[in-house]
Amino acid sequence: MRYVAPTRHSLDRSVFASPPLSAWGEYTSLLDGDTWPDTAPLNALLPPGSAVRFVTQDKALLDDGLHYEERIARKGAIATRAENWHDLFNALIWLRYPSLKRALNARQMDEIARMGPRERSRPQCALTHFDEAGMIVSLRDPEMLRAWDAHDWSTLFWTHREAWLRGEASVEVFGHALLEHALTPEKLLVGKALVVMDGRDARAVCAEAIHRGAVLNDPQELRPLPVSGVPGWHADTGEASFYTTAPCFQPLRAGRIYPPPL
Repeated sequence: MRYVAPTRHSLDRSVFASPPLSAWGEYTSLLDGDTWPDTAPLNALLPPGSAVRFVTQDKALLDDGLHYEERIARKGAIATRAENWHDLFNALIWLRYPSLKRALNARQMDEIARMGPRERSRPQCALTHFDEAGMIVSLRDPEMLRAWDAHDWSTLFWTHREAWLRGEASVEVFGHALLEHALTPEKLLVGKALVVMDGRDARAVCAEAIHRGAVLNDPQELRPLPVSGVPGWHADTGEASFYTTAPCFQPLRAGRIYPPPL
């Protein structure tokens, strides 16, 4: 069933006080204001000399006949629908993670050149999955990675609870659709993750790997992570039973193997 986000006026504003949306506090005026922002305040937050800008998506814009990614690459125009949570979160991702967004766009353009604008390749599916539902996970403890490899969610989140609380393991939500789903507090969130080990600059590592085509060549490369299990991200993470009973914690499929971390 297609997700329908709450309206701006029906939204439970408490969602902005809890992860993952609490990480976006610098954009409170855009997210939690009484009225929808148009593209002007979004463009005002772009750095001087930015190669992209947010443009209202309307018939006149779409009449250029360009693919969404082509419009960004050729014109620097990011089509943005008015009064739309999905596109507002997409704009915020562009503001916070421009190098990652540029890397995804460049890879999409490579695939469009190879496949044409109507066909989709396995790399395009992987790039889109990360764009919509992606997360960057930073870990230091190999034991946590082994638990994740086995979908041993109790070990990953409960046994290593203190590592998450101390910031030795962390998640950055990159996918704008995942942020949109977080507007409904009762939803159990599952994202598609790239994982970086050893405390390196995870954003830069991921952007470089995407740009050179080392990752996101197939959707199966992405690791599913029930991010609602991160301690403090859901009301029930204080109970060990949550990790064995909640439907988001699925067992590993037979034959499923994940690639090594970055």
